[in-house]
Parts: sequence; structure tokens; C-alpha cells
Amino acid sequence: MTRRTAIYAAALLCVITAPVARAQFKNGSETTAIAANGFAPLDKWKAAVMAGDKAALAGMYASGQGAFAETPRGRTSDPGEEPTFWSGLHASGLQSLNPKILQASSPQAGVVVLVLRVDVTVQQNGKPIQGIISATQIWAQQGSSWYIYRTRRSDPLPKPPITLPEPARPNPELYPEPAQAHGDLDAALAAAKKDHKRVLVVFGANWCYDCHVLDAAFRSATVKPLVAAYHVVHVNVGDATENTDLARRCEVQPDKLPSLAVLDSDGHLVTSQRNGEFDNAVKIGMGDVTGFLKRWAAPMAAKATN
Repeated sequence: MTRRTAIYAAALLCVITAPVARAQFKNGSETTAIAANGFAPLDKWKAAVMAGDKAALAGMYASGQGAFAETPRGRTSDPGEEPTFWSGLHASGLQSLNPKILQASSPQAGVVVLVLRVDVTVQQNGKPIQGIISATQIWAQQGSSWYIYRTRRSDPLPKPPITLPEPARPNPELYPEPAQAHGDLDAALAAAKKDHKRVLVVFGANWCYDCHVLDAAFRSATVKPLVAAYHVVHVNVGDATENTDLARRCEVQPDKLPSLAVLDSDGHLVTSQRNGEFDNAVKIGMGDVTGFLKRWAAPMAAKATN
């Protein structure tokens, strides 16, 4: 996944207040709650889409000054655009819909920004067809109700054939705030000094679905014991402009996500993915992941996991 998703999210945020866009990766109690429990207004939106209830959807979108939707055909202020599109999936044979929250932020009170990957299955000619829709939604609270103020979405695309395990519910706090990266790396290196493990540095961002897929692989029964041979640090590069000094140090490209680097207990670079070898989950399998982890673990740690 490219960094365009994060750039578009930032562009949508600029319409609220200028300082908001700079705060987009900061998490507070609202986003922590979303990570733990989801977002109830999104669940309500999903139910309306599944039912093909255009009227219910129309009631969830704000209209008037400042409200708009970015579609593949351009920007529109037509309040019926999004309700028409999403309710139309029902008529197309919608069987299932799973809006996965990849990144959640609350840049100011009463505003929630969601970066979504929407998995859809439609029945066509008696056969299930799987697709994906990328979307960013800005929700604004008015009283006790939430409304979608601005949104951006793609057209439905065929779901790519990923063989790695995919997360049913991604963790939108997988990558901590970018400012934490240096401290987290220092702590991991200090721990590595004591137990002589190596440090696995995972460069990515929460908006990146491939990053969440790699994490699901790391947590699988097959790979989890291999990951235990390392101290793992997740470095959030945002829209490829954050923690660029660490990317240079580890010789990875911050716009190719996820990318891995391995440091020894003295902080020296052992290896890194200089060409974004894992930046597309379609191109890799479990053997690629296990092979990397086995090859670059510290010798004693590698023996312990075999």
C-alpha cells in the first residue's frame, strides 16, 4: 500500500482547522477506545449498508457548507452521492461487508477520522465475488449523534490473493505515535544488551494494510516463536515524513511499507530490506517471513527456536 492513503487523510483533515492535520497521528482516550471496542456509529453505518437502506444512510451524512465526498470521479457536495453508492451494493448482491479500521485518530474533541479497508462479498451469477474498497471518513459529533462530515473512497476492486493470514480486526494502535520510536528503540537495545537477542525494527504505519497483514503473520502459531527470538520495535513513519532519520540509519525506504531491519545488541545494522521486499503482501508467503526471521536471529536465539 502506498502512502497516498495517509496523504488523502491529511488533506481531508485540513478542512477542519489547519493545526488538525499536524495532529492526525496523535492518539487519545477516544482512539484507544476505538482500538479496544470499535466505533459504534460505524457499526450503525455498516448495518444500513448491508440492508441497502438509503434513507438511513442519508441521515448519517452531514450536508451543507464544508461537507463533501471525494470519489474516483472527483469531489462532490451532492449529499446523495455516498448514500446512493453504498446502498447500491445491496442491489448488486451484497452478501457481507467488513469495514476494517486501519487507523483512527481524534485530532480534536468531537472529531474522529477513520482510515478503512472495506472487504465486500457480492453474489453474481451464483458465485461469491470478493472485493475491497478503500475509504477515509471524518465523523463529527453534534450533540449525542455522529455524522460523516467528509469522506473519500475508491471504487470496488478485486480482492488480491493474499496467502498470509489477514487480520479480522486490525489494531489501529499497532504503530505508536512517531515520537515514541527513538525511546522504544533505545529500550529494545538496552534489553538486547542483557539477553543478546537482536532487535527487529518494523517500519510501517497504521494506515498500511500490508503492515497489518505482516503483524497477523507474526502473531500466527507458526511465526510467533520465531518472533520471540527478537526484541520488536514498530516505527511509525506516518506519511513517509516521520522518523526518516531512523529509516536512513536502517537503510530502508520509508515509502515502502512494511520494511524490516535487524540490529545487533550494539545497535549495528545486521541486515535491512532496502528495496521494500515485504511491501506487498500479495508477493510474499509464510516461507518468506519464516525464512527472514530464522536467517537473521542471533545464533543462540535461533538455536532456541529450532
